[in-house]
Amino acid sequence: METPNNSLITPDARMGLAGAQPGAAATAAAGSSLGGAGADFGAFAQRVPVLNQFRSNPRVPLIIAAAILVMVVAGLVMWSRQPDYRVLFSNLSDRDGGAIVAALQQGNIPYKLSDGGGAILVPSEQVHETRLRLASQGLPKNGSVGFELMDNQKFGISQFAEQINYQRALEGELERTIGSISSVKSARVHLAIPKPSVFVRDKELPTASVMVNLYPGRVLDEGQVVAIAHMVASGVADMPVKNVNIVDQDGSLLTSQSAANGLDASQLKYVQQIEHNTQKRIDAILSPLFGAGNAHSQVSADIDFSKLEQTAESYGPNANPQATAIRSQQSSESSESTGGGASGVPGALSNQPPQAASAPIDAAASGAAASVKSTPKSERKDTTTNYEVDRTVRHYEQATGGIKRLSVAVVVNYEKKVDAKGNVTMTPLAADKLAQVQQLVKDAMGFDEKRGDSVNVVNSAFSTDLNVTPEAPWWRTPQMIAWGIQAAKYVGIGIVALFLYFSMVKPAMKRAFPPPPEIAPTLGAPDELSMLDGPAAEGAKKEDEDRDAEVSLLGHESKKAKFDRNLDYARMVARQDARIVATVVKNWVSDER
Repeated sequence: METPNNSLITPDARMGLAGAQPGAAATAAAGSSLGGAGADFGAFAQRVPVLNQFRSNPRVPLIIAAAILVMVVAGLVMWSRQPDYRVLFSNLSDRDGGAIVAALQQGNIPYKLSDGGGAILVPSEQVHETRLRLASQGLPKNGSVGFELMDNQKFGISQFAEQINYQRALEGELERTIGSISSVKSARVHLAIPKPSVFVRDKELPTASVMVNLYPGRVLDEGQVVAIAHMVASGVADMPVKNVNIVDQDGSLLTSQSAANGLDASQLKYVQQIEHNTQKRIDAILSPLFGAGNAHSQVSADIDFSKLEQTAESYGPNANPQATAIRSQQSSESSESTGGGASGVPGALSNQPPQAASAPIDAAASGAAASVKSTPKSERKDTTTNYEVDRTVRHYEQATGGIKRLSVAVVVNYEKKVDAKGNVTMTPLAADKLAQVQQLVKDAMGFDEKRGDSVNVVNSAFSTDLNVTPEAPWWRTPQMIAWGIQAAKYVGIGIVALFLYFSMVKPAMKRAFPPPPEIAPTLGAPDELSMLDGPAAEGAKKEDEDRDAEVSLLGHESKKAKFDRNLDYARMVARQDARIVATVVKNWVSDER
C-alpha cells in the first residue's frame, strides 16, 4: 500500500483546505513533540469542542503573542515612570508612624513602608513639601513633649504635679534642640532639680544626664560635646557645666575626656588657623614667582595658652628733691620754767613761818634778788615732715594664645628654561634668588629672631608636576549620568519589545496569515508529480499532458474545467487515504459550529 502524501492536493484545493489543515498540522506536531502528554491533551481536546476550536484557530498564537507583548511593554513603561521614593521619616514610634500614615492617606499622598514599618517613603519630589505639611500638624512628635504640655493644665492641679510637668516640658525642649544637630539622630535628657532651700548650706545644684543616639558613622568632636553641655547648663537655672554628663549610644562617656586633660577643641582650631593663614600668605607671595604648584610650604606654630596675671609695685628716688611735694608735716614745741621753792632742812623748823623783818623792805631790790634766785627755762621743739615718694604699681594680665615660635619649611622647584630649539631643561636657582625667596618668606610670616622663629628654604627638583586636577568630562557630570540612566530604561524597553516581536509575534503572524501559494497552470507541478509513485504518477502526468494540450488550444481554462480538475484530484486523494478527507471534513464542521 502506498504511503499517502499531502502533495497530491492541488494548490487550489490546498487553498480551500487552508482553514482546517494548519490546525490539524499544529495538532499533529504538538502531539509528536510532547509525546504521551501531548497525545492525552489532544484526546481531551477532541472530546471538548471549545478546546478543539481553540486549537484549530490559527489566530490564537498571534493573539496570545500580541497580548504578552503589550503586557510586557506596558509593564516596563509603568516601571520606568514609577516615581523615585525617598525616606520621609525613619526610626518612628508606632504612634507617630500611625499618625503620619493617616495624614498621608488624608492628603492623597502615595507612600511606602520599609524596614518593617520603621521608615516611611514618599516620592522624591514631594519629600520637602510633605515634611512642612506634617510639621504644621506637629508630626512627628518623636515621643517627647515640650512646653505645649503646659497648655492644657487642669484646674486645681497640685504644685507637685505642676513642677513635674514643667520638668518634663523642659526635658522635651532640650531633647528637640539637641536632636536638631546634624550628627544626632535622637536624644534623651534627664534633669535632677532639687527642691529649693532657704538655708545656704543645704542648697544643692541641679544636674543633668544626656544620652545622644548618633547616626551610623558619625561622631561628636570635643567642641560639639562642650557646646551641648553649655546649652543644657544654660537652659536650667543654677546648673554648672561640670554637672552635665553626656553619653552616646555605645555607653561611652563623652564629657570626661575634655574635663580630664583640660584641652579645648577651640585651642586646636586656633593653632590650625594660625598655621593655615601663615601658609596661605607664603604661598600667595611665591605663586606669582614660580607658578602654581612649583612652591610648597608648611608652617608649625607653637602657641602659649597659659594665662598669667602679675601685679608689681616699684619705688624710685625723687628726681628733684626741691620740687617734691610734702605729704604730711607735724611740729611740736614745749618749754618749762621753775621758781624759788622751799629750801633748807626738811622738818618742823623749816616749816615755821618767817620772822618779822628787821630792815626796811625795798621792792626793786627784792625783785632783782628774786630773779637772780629763779631757775632757767627748758624748751623743746620737734618737727616731722613726710615727702611724697615715686611709686609705680603695674598689673600684668597676659592674653592666652600668644605665639611663642614659628617654624616654616619651604621647598621650591627647579627653574624651567627653554632654549631656542624648544628644549626644556630644569636648572637650580641661583644663590641670590634663593636668598630673596628666604627674605620674602620671613616678611610674609612676620619673622621675629627674639622669638626664636626659623625658616628653611630648599631648592629641589619635583618628581612630578603637580597640576590642577582637571574638571570631569561632560559625560561624567551628574546630569548626564541621570539622562543616560533614563535613556537606558527606554532603550531596554525597546530591545525587549523587539525581542518579543521577532520571537513571538512575527512567527505567529506567519502561521496565521501564510503567503498565498503560486497557482500552477497545470494539474500537478513538476515537484508534486515527482513525489508520486506508481500508476498514480503516470495517470497524473498523462492527465496533465492532455489538459495542457487542451489549454494551449483554447488559450485559457474555463471555470468549469478548473472545478472538474480539482474535483478529480480530490477524489483521487480520497481513494488513496480516506483519513485526510475525514480530518478536513471534521475541521469544516467544527469551524461552522
